[in-house]
Amino acid sequence: MRAGVIGLWRWTAWGGIGLSLYAGWLTADDFRDRASSERDISAACDGLVSGAAVMGLQGGMVRAKASDYDEYRIDSREPHSSCIVYKVPGPGKTTSLFTLVVRRSDASEPMNWIGDDSGLEPFDDTDDADDADGTEKGDVTAVADRRPEAWPVGDGTLGRYGDWYTTVRAECGPGSRATAPELLNVTARADYDDVSAADRERLARIARTAAERAADRIGCEVRLAALPDSRLASVPIALRPAKTTGGSCGWFAAHLERQGQDRLPDRALAVPVHDANPLEGCLLAVGPDQVGRIADGLEDDERDYARSALTHSPWWLRAASYFGPEAHTVGYEVLGGPDAIIEAGTAGHAAGAWWASSVCDGKPALHTLSSSYTYDGILGSRRLEALFRAYVDDITKRRGCTDVTYPDAKDFRDL
Repeated sequence: MRAGVIGLWRWTAWGGIGLSLYAGWLTADDFRDRASSERDISAACDGLVSGAAVMGLQGGMVRAKASDYDEYRIDSREPHSSCIVYKVPGPGKTTSLFTLVVRRSDASEPMNWIGDDSGLEPFDDTDDADDADGTEKGDVTAVADRRPEAWPVGDGTLGRYGDWYTTVRAECGPGSRATAPELLNVTARADYDDVSAADRERLARIARTAAERAADRIGCEVRLAALPDSRLASVPIALRPAKTTGGSCGWFAAHLERQGQDRLPDRALAVPVHDANPLEGCLLAVGPDQVGRIADGLEDDERDYARSALTHSPWWLRAASYFGPEAHTVGYEVLGGPDAIIEAGTAGHAAGAWWASSVCDGKPALHTLSSSYTYDGILGSRRLEALFRAYVDDITKRRGCTDVTYPDAKDFRDL
């Protein structure tokens, strides 16, 4: 009996030692895999990010891999490039994790787009779009679930952010290399759902570090502001009643007070106002009840526009202004040709958008209004021109701008 107990004890002891050795081997293997993953991420992103910081996203992970395709690996010699990273939850399995995008301003491609191009649609109007509670979406303009307005990081000079990304901007100042751009944008983006507050902060740190390194790499002299001490709050995506909305849409509430509702939007999504912010936007949209009221006054051949506004072609407007270097990066899509960049100091109309120019604090500014397809025709030239002038008058007065140039009246008639 005693011998049997001793034998069992020995086997248990040897088994415990074996399990400990196996656990140690797994730990060492995980350590090697993590180190290899970090090196792969850093190489794919051209050393602009810390692999460890990226692998800290989504609660942390042991294994990740970067895309093997050259078009998804950063090349500092290119004006626009990106790197994509995947999480590896198991053998032969990958899920989307992270993308870093580096873009420089140049004369051939916009960094900021305006107009009615489908890629600028703020609302998810697909047939399988669902509300947050999982039910079929019945109110298409209630939530800007595809492209909500970005909030400023701090006062906006450092950049802007959404719930799943941060874009850090660097203005290349005096002393920059001759080949350096006027503006550098670096975006760190999470490619998974339900991005946590902690990951939002982590993305901001990753983007700022990458922008600093990219600026140094291309000879861009800049001193980036520190990230704000306060946390980056979750960005609202639900639209509010336009009559009571303030911030960057306060001008529209005042316009409704003067002009009345008529066929104008009844919903708005604003961002905080900072006079230093180089990019400020206001999203306006028409809810289903207002669509019904407008439809009552339409001709029979226009009723289809109202019906489609409730489903696949929602009615919306977006007013946005760009200041300083941002004013040189605004453009629109040209069917069958390269994208067009708007020349600062001009005013006009194209691709479902209108723009005006001014000079703010000695620097160029561009003020724009984009309309969704068909809604500009429903509003008509008189309402559109009055609306756009109200917007431009308000923001140029608030920012102390001069030399305001408006589009010609005919630009609003050519709908």
